[in-house]
Amino acid sequence: MKLSLSEIIQHKISKQGPISFFDYMETALYYPGLGYYTSASDKIGKGGDFYTSPYLTNVFGHVIGKQLEEMWQLTGKNDFTIVEYGAGMGSLCIDILDQLKNNTAFYKKLKYCIIEKSEAMRLKEQNLIANSHTKEKVSWYNSIEEIPSFTGCVIANEVLDNFSVHKVVMAENGLMEVFVGFDNGFVEMLKPASDDLKNYFKELKIDLPTGFCTEVNLQAIDWIKNISASLIKGFVLTIDYGFPSSELYQPNRRLGTIVCYNKHTVNDLPYANIGQQDITAHVNFSALNIWGEKNGLINCGFTNQSQFLLSLGLAEHLRRIEEKEKTNLEIRKDILLIHNLLMSMGKKIKVLAQQKGLERPFLSGLRFTQPLT
Repeated sequence: MKLSLSEIIQHKISKQGPISFFDYMETALYYPGLGYYTSASDKIGKGGDFYTSPYLTNVFGHVIGKQLEEMWQLTGKNDFTIVEYGAGMGSLCIDILDQLKNNTAFYKKLKYCIIEKSEAMRLKEQNLIANSHTKEKVSWYNSIEEIPSFTGCVIANEVLDNFSVHKVVMAENGLMEVFVGFDNGFVEMLKPASDDLKNYFKELKIDLPTGFCTEVNLQAIDWIKNISASLIKGFVLTIDYGFPSSELYQPNRRLGTIVCYNKHTVNDLPYANIGQQDITAHVNFSALNIWGEKNGLINCGFTNQSQFLLSLGLAEHLRRIEEKEKTNLEIRKDILLIHNLLMSMGKKIKVLAQQKGLERPFLSGLRFTQPLT
């Protein structure tokens, strides 16, 4: 009889004792064939659990494409590789390339690499992109180490919030890590935190108050190191839900930022619907900035998605479409809906741009930046 994912985790705990929340989250999301991202069910869209900006409209990818054209110019108009982590359904890739094919000189120099560790998601991406007229530009990889060193831009759109995290609590006797056991249900217990987790907060110069619960994304640190090792010259564009340290560790977030998505409803129950719901944790953009700088990636600017898209001409882009379709009331309604959705989502989603090998480049999407502390 085939075990459920919940039973597989219970069996692991019965054999080796409580597991870290990191191991629990990694299993729930990525266990072969049964994890949330490794199963064949739809994740994005009406039949899935959540929407992303590229799924809602191709305008998002077209505007990102404009920023990539500027990046290509800043890097010298030579060979340019776009590396996208976790391409979802493949919509953003198609929309970016649809925009960039209008720039013949750039398009000739362009390669598009998708890094996708989920075989199920890779198949969805390949099926969608196979029907596009830009498919010859796209190839897939398991990791950035498989791609020869490159000049270009790395894009992570709503990816890092799905990295498995360590859950920690500041107790009276020091930092503790949350482990998961089983006793007629999954239960949490505390064990002393590792040096890696303690050093994370030392590097950030953060002293958590007693009782404060939060998450540590050590995978994001390895991720930014690996990118810097592969990037000769160019940019890293991280678009995700999250905050700088100055906001992330405020008292109103003392219970942490774990959020789960199931059939377009939000909950804070990571031990329910195992393998059938997304589990996310907000990104610490200050940590990305600090470990980026340690590895040669310099901060270009930090803002929210709304300001980023508006700075790149989102309003003008939508206005031109509206002008073309003056008599089409349905399209005019869609444009208003798209604008409102991108703006409401965009105030919650942040954008961090980092660069390597360039002298203080100015990016048009970062006209209105926020402090990153």
